[in-house]
Order: sequence, then structure tokens, then C-alpha cells
Amino acid sequence: MTTQTLMLSQGYEPIKVVSWQRAITLLTLGKVEVLEEYEQDIRSTSIVIKMPAVVRLLAAFRRRKKPVKFSRINIYGRDKFRCQYCYEKISMANGTFDHVVPRVLGGQTSWTNIVTACHSCNSRKGGRTPMQAGMRLRSKPFRPTWVPIMALRVSATSAPDAWRDYMYWTNEL
Repeated sequence: MTTQTLMLSQGYEPIKVVSWQRAITLLTLGKVEVLEEYEQDIRSTSIVIKMPAVVRLLAAFRRRKKPVKFSRINIYGRDKFRCQYCYEKISMANGTFDHVVPRVLGGQTSWTNIVTACHSCNSRKGGRTPMQAGMRLRSKPFRPTWVPIMALRVSATSAPDAWRDYMYWTNEL
């Protein structure tokens, strides 16, 4: 973890973890200030500086609106980690994707045709539409305009000591 740098917003809120090389680039561009450093040195032919552990953005930035990437985690997030047939809570390990209109019937692999399903519901539905299988779809699949899962997850045991004052913990350290 010591090769990673925690990036904070102007208001000292954790945004993301970047490589120390990216942090140095942002520092030389004047976009961040270093708040905490590791003991390791970064050496070039002319300078020696400490490796940044925590940096803070000096100016607000506006994220460009990018379309949400079609991915397993984003499908699960959109569907709130619930089977869209029986509405049971599922994890990525015990869930599957289901084509609402099966591929054998011309269904595409797209935001509007894929839902999260548990194994038993997916098997029960098989290569049929929900109507043909006598099953009800809890919510119509859609392309989200927001990123369903957006969290910086760092455990208290794996976070470097330099980060601890800048992270919000839900339990005691």
C-alpha cells in the first residue's frame, strides 16, 4: 500500500487512491498539495523528495459526463444486489445475469436486456421470456445515467498510518 497515495477533495474528503507517480505529476502541475508523506525518498538526478502519502486538490474539478460502463458490478449496483425475479438479496459470488429476452430469441447483451438473477430463478426461466416462464420482472432494466457503485473501500487494517486521520471509519480503530 505504500506505493499508493490517498487523494482528498478541497474539503478534505477522500476521493480516490492514485499511484505515487500520478500524485507527483499533479504536484508538479500545481494541482495538489502534499499533506502527509511516507518515509521513502523519491530520487532523481537533481532532487530528492519524500513519497506523498496524502494529497489534497487545490481547485475544484468537474467530472466529465461519461456513459456508465456496462459491467458486472454496475449491473448488480443498478439492481441493488437483488434478484429481479424473487427479489432475494444476492452477492456477486452467488448471482448471475439473465437475458430478459434470451439470446436464442434474438435478445442482446445490453443494459436494457440484462438483469441480476439468482441461480434458481435463472434456471427456472431458462431460454424463455419472463411471460413465457410465468415469472414477473420486479423492475424494467435500464441504462443508468449515474454510477451505481461509487465507494472508496479501505479496511482499517490495510490503510497506511498516514491515511488514518483523513478516513471516516464506521467502527473503532
